[in-house]
Amino acid sequence: MTRPFYRIAIIGCGRMGRLHTARLHEDGRARVATLFDVDIAAAQSLQRDLAPTATVHNDVDAMLQASGIDAAVICTPTSAHFDQIRACRERGLAVLCEKPLADSAERTQQLICESQTGPPLEVAYQRRSWATYRTLRREVAAGCWGPIRAVTSHNAEYWQQTIAGTWRDDPQMNPGGFLGDAGSHKLDALLFVTGLRPASVFARSDNCGSRVPIVTTASVMTHEGVPVALDFIGNAHHQAEDLQIHCEGADLMIRDWRVWIARGNVVQPLGPPEPDSHPAPTFLDVLDGTRENPAPAECAWPVFMLTEAILESSRSGLPVAVELDVD
Repeated sequence: MTRPFYRIAIIGCGRMGRLHTARLHEDGRARVATLFDVDIAAAQSLQRDLAPTATVHNDVDAMLQASGIDAAVICTPTSAHFDQIRACRERGLAVLCEKPLADSAERTQQLICESQTGPPLEVAYQRRSWATYRTLRREVAAGCWGPIRAVTSHNAEYWQQTIAGTWRDDPQMNPGGFLGDAGSHKLDALLFVTGLRPASVFARSDNCGSRVPIVTTASVMTHEGVPVALDFIGNAHHQAEDLQIHCEGADLMIRDWRVWIARGNVVQPLGPPEPDSHPAPTFLDVLDGTRENPAPAECAWPVFMLTEAILESSRSGLPVAVELDVD
């Protein structure tokens, strides 16, 4: 049986647009058929380097009207996501959208509601596809290590040093700074792996000379009564991502991009690993109908509300409740 071959639009031709283009072509089930960017030179550069047969546009509506495509991958600044997602889905296109899904609670709720029918809408939370986080989630869900007693998450990146002159340093387009941008993935991974529901948070942030928050620390209490300690260091000199889940019977950890288990003061590798993948191939799996959507629109809601509560607490200096109920 011949598998479908998908024609994909890349909307936003920066770093993530390039990455998704490369992975779609590597997969072999899709061809990037058209490219959009408000900076036409960025689209032309991506066309030249990775998608020589793609058409190039700097108007989304014109691209959607002119191009015979099956799905779209959206990699634009957050403020553009809502309108672009809706424009694509109104034309029957499946959508893979970079995080965050939208720039307000109301818009996020609307997209979640609309996604219950029609073509698939997937959020590009790539850690849901990575072997490390899937393996850790499997072990937590199995319950054999007992209930979770505490969680710590350390996240550091060479980020502030790269954002000058970009939308990431614009508080109107990226009010959450490092937390709202790169941190969105880490918050989703935390909730994906543990299944915990945040209830309240106390946080501090520092812009460190930038226009948006660069360093954020937060203490979260969950509805399950589990304390969670978070830090997001956006001006580090290296990338680090450590997640430790302290269960009654063992500590389960991602450290140095590997999965570990600690028992009796002995730390050992944890296996066997789950299969490894990335959002672009899993998106094609969803289109094929061979797997369920790993990151449906509704998974964006707790991430958005936890982020908002952290930012509000850091502004007010007071604990803030995390409102997870949808109106």
